[in-house]
Amino acid sequence: MNRSLIAILAIALLGAGGYYYFTQMNKPAGETTTATPTPDTSEGEPLLFTWENWADAPFLAEYKAKYGVDPRTAIWADEDEAFAKMRTGYKPDVMAPCSYEFGRWQEAGLIQPIDTTKLKHWKDIPDYLKNIPGMMKSETEAWFIPQYWANTSVTYRTDLAPEYVGKESWKILFDPKYKGKVAGLDGVDDTVTLIAKTWGVDAYNMTPEQWKLVQDKLREFVAAARFISSDETSLSQGLASGEIVAAITWNQTHAALKREGKPVAYMNPPGGMFTYVCGLVLHAESKNVDKAYALIDSGIAPAAMKYQLEQLNNGPANMSIFADYTDDQLKEMGFIRDVKSFLEAGTFQARLKNKEEIVKFWTEIRGGG
Repeated sequence: MNRSLIAILAIALLGAGGYYYFTQMNKPAGETTTATPTPDTSEGEPLLFTWENWADAPFLAEYKAKYGVDPRTAIWADEDEAFAKMRTGYKPDVMAPCSYEFGRWQEAGLIQPIDTTKLKHWKDIPDYLKNIPGMMKSETEAWFIPQYWANTSVTYRTDLAPEYVGKESWKILFDPKYKGKVAGLDGVDDTVTLIAKTWGVDAYNMTPEQWKLVQDKLREFVAAARFISSDETSLSQGLASGEIVAAITWNQTHAALKREGKPVAYMNPPGGMFTYVCGLVLHAESKNVDKAYALIDSGIAPAAMKYQLEQLNNGPANMSIFADYTDDQLKEMGFIRDVKSFLEAGTFQARLKNKEEIVKFWTEIRGGG
């Protein structure tokens, strides 16, 4: 090696050494170098596993005010995806299934009862919502804490399908005129049950012959659908643009489009919509139970409930906030003060008896099977 090159290398090494010495000597006391990224400030906080929009800031605000940091959050597409993920070892702290689903999670050993005496907002949930079958383990222990109540139906463009105005029917999803312009939700508890009811079948009490009919109709629907997704943005944009004429949605999609001035309606056909209650549960292996309780309380706090009602257009389980609204205001948002009458006006979603089989079939046909 020639001497010039040796000299250059020596200078480079001396320079690098001097830079290292300078940076180390000028660090604050106690600081060390590391090859790993700095952990997120919320790494030790409880993890909320929930639906899109239910990890929005208002649901976390009370928790953040108490601890000075946000909890961690993760989003699922539907409860079947969440259930499968948790059964393979994923361990969030707080999850947000609906009332038809928590029993399955309980039987799988995924949740533990919640001591309701530790929830300051529990007292503001009406007794009717505390009497959901299977919800209470004892007078002060609940497997499930209600967070909101709402409904599922078909949102459609009244300008693009005017023949259905005043003659609302979920059979619009099968109208040949709109093939390729319809959409559905991911979860079987919404789409499969609605398709079954469209053709006169009670999805919660199907005979083998009726299940065969529903299977045929589901294949027909999948073939006609532009897409199937629980992504709120995709559904709203599809309907807003006219790419989609009709879609199975929750009422929040319809409400958001109405606020934007879009010509949409939310079908209430003979027999009524589907109604449901969703809420919060505690994982059986939560590592931070006290903070998990605070996170549950935050999710049913008054500020969270106002956001729930005004922005997501869902009825609040903590109904103390109804005192801030007139009957006309509630009616404009599609709600009444009597939660019992609201939920019993439609088909209240229940647990599907053969859900594993239904999920398997639904997954297969969406994958081209």
